[in-house]
Amino acid sequence: MKLLILCSLIAAAAAWPSFSDDHFLSDDPGVTLAKKQQDVNHLLDDIYDHLHFSDLKDFSDTFDPEADSSQYTDDGAAAHALIQEIKDHRVLEQHHWFSLFNTRQREEALLLFDVLIHCKTWSCFVHNAAYFRERLNEGEFAYALYVAVIHSDLGQGIVLPPLYEVTPHLFTNSEVINKAYTAKMTQTPGKFEMKFTGTKKNKEQRVAYFGEDIGLNIHHVTWHMDFPFWWKDSYGYHLDRKGELFFWAHHQLTARFDAERLSNHLDVVDELHWDDVIHEGFAPHTNYKYGGEFPARPDDVHFEDVDGVANVRDMVILESRIRDAIAHGYIVDRSGNKIDIKNDHGIDTLGEIIESSAYSANPQYYGSLHNTAHIMLGRQGDPHGKFNFPPGVMEHFETATRDPSFFRLHKYIDNIFKEHKDTLPPYTQEELEFSGVSVDNIAIDGELKTYFDNFEFSLINAVDKSDKVKDVEIHAIVPRLNHQEFSYNIDITNNNGNKVLGTIRIFLCPRYDNNGVLFSFEEGRWHCIEMDKFYKSLAPGSNHIVRKSVDSSVTVPDRPSFDSLKRKADQAVESHSKLDLHEFERSCGIPNRLLLPKGTTSGMEFSLFVGVSDGDEDKTVDNPEDLAATHSQCGIHGEKYPDKRPMGYPVDRHIPDPRVVLQAPNIHKVHVKIFHDEHH
Repeated sequence: MKLLILCSLIAAAAAWPSFSDDHFLSDDPGVTLAKKQQDVNHLLDDIYDHLHFSDLKDFSDTFDPEADSSQYTDDGAAAHALIQEIKDHRVLEQHHWFSLFNTRQREEALLLFDVLIHCKTWSCFVHNAAYFRERLNEGEFAYALYVAVIHSDLGQGIVLPPLYEVTPHLFTNSEVINKAYTAKMTQTPGKFEMKFTGTKKNKEQRVAYFGEDIGLNIHHVTWHMDFPFWWKDSYGYHLDRKGELFFWAHHQLTARFDAERLSNHLDVVDELHWDDVIHEGFAPHTNYKYGGEFPARPDDVHFEDVDGVANVRDMVILESRIRDAIAHGYIVDRSGNKIDIKNDHGIDTLGEIIESSAYSANPQYYGSLHNTAHIMLGRQGDPHGKFNFPPGVMEHFETATRDPSFFRLHKYIDNIFKEHKDTLPPYTQEELEFSGVSVDNIAIDGELKTYFDNFEFSLINAVDKSDKVKDVEIHAIVPRLNHQEFSYNIDITNNNGNKVLGTIRIFLCPRYDNNGVLFSFEEGRWHCIEMDKFYKSLAPGSNHIVRKSVDSSVTVPDRPSFDSLKRKADQAVESHSKLDLHEFERSCGIPNRLLLPKGTTSGMEFSLFVGVSDGDEDKTVDNPEDLAATHSQCGIHGEKYPDKRPMGYPVDRHIPDPRVVLQAPNIHKVHVKIFHDEHH
């Protein structure tokens, strides 16, 4: 009998099509990555309409999430909880706005996430996704699906479609949306130019291209999906150094915004103050798909208490408690125990309480300064709900960076982090040097030149579907900052007599403030932009390293369009071929084209720092030279952050005497200029 079964299995294997090892996936034999990609594409297509694909529609009509508890790692507990909420009519209706900062709406989205993250197989995952897509609010569904694909082992290799083509209303001006509707109703294909908000009367308009850049918006929302503040380790793994990554990713956003301001003859952004007015107003010129307009905020509005959220006094109290913790050098946890933060790891603990994340050691006492501040700013147009406005742009990670107050808020938070960093002892010469290794020269291959080009994306999902009106090609065109590709040429000498592993760190720091005054080393180091960080084996003697700008560990390439993802997945499924989109798997990362600040037509001066530290001491992974891009500010899913050093080392701490840094042989500085071409 056993021999007969074995022969049958061999025969079946011989008859099965031959694919590469990773073509079929272990969780569901017979399910290819291409099929998974196709399923996700179909689940997100026309998100505000009913399912159009027969297989998913059949799943939605016939599947029972509670019928087989063995398909879940939690025995179906999450599925049962969500089904009960639906039966009790407690879930948000469809065709309604969704905000992650709304506590109840977030709970509902996480109920679905809980179901999907506990699925053992892709069959379980896609059946549940199809079933609940037809029964939950569209925004809640899209959010839950995105974070589930990002964090579930079942989602490995899947490239999520760009959100600006899935939910275009959050990324597109209402004027363009109106033109898209007209184009469809008149059956006239169109490409519509999307302008940035405001006019030249508003000096903030000069840097609107940065805050309103859809690639930057995607980075910001995806970072918060990769490191959600609500994450619990019971979902599957620990998010390593999450609090420190919150600090570093947002510090870098602020530093980059400051560099753009200096490029446009503006002072670096000032922090907001709870007892001062919000100087810059903001008119989003954007509508929700359902729910009306994003509310505007006039200039010079005084902070008001927000009903049901917080009083201004509450925010001042939370800030003072956090500053007291920094001054004392410890925070107090829920049980009254002291947690020392005056060390390399203190920034991680501090980030957790400032955000506040589910990792916070004492959320009741330290509150949620960052998250609550986002809501406070989002509601200042209607703080008492008199006009029943929907949430403001600050209450969505997709739209928050559009508002100048976002950067004021994060400069305020960044200064709290800086206060903590300044309490730590400066790095000593021993902590900075890498024995036997010196950086001898840095040169740029290619000109550091920026320019604006036009980016085109589809608005097909912005307009309603109708069997009576055919789809037509509708696109938005938006200008975006870009730069010529370049390479670093770095000469490093290794005098150790044997091969060593080096961690190469590259920073770009503006030299002058807006008044043309040279930044002191201590002032300037907090404005430094992390350009790259990578590991490299250094042979004995001279090493010439060429590093391309496109390989930066800070950035990601342009996203494939939704149409491109659908076409490639459909072709791979139909032809039984392999689908490989691994370079686009993560959306978390600054867009490649925003690596350089804009600069000026005459050339804006920056200092370029290259430092090399001991990679064998720094590494947390076995083959650090093989690390994929975007790990510097986004880490690696489910693994240790691949660098033991504090993020921002060696410019994260107070530097009382720049000679300690500049005279270290393994650190080298040169001056460069970034030119902006206005006529590209």
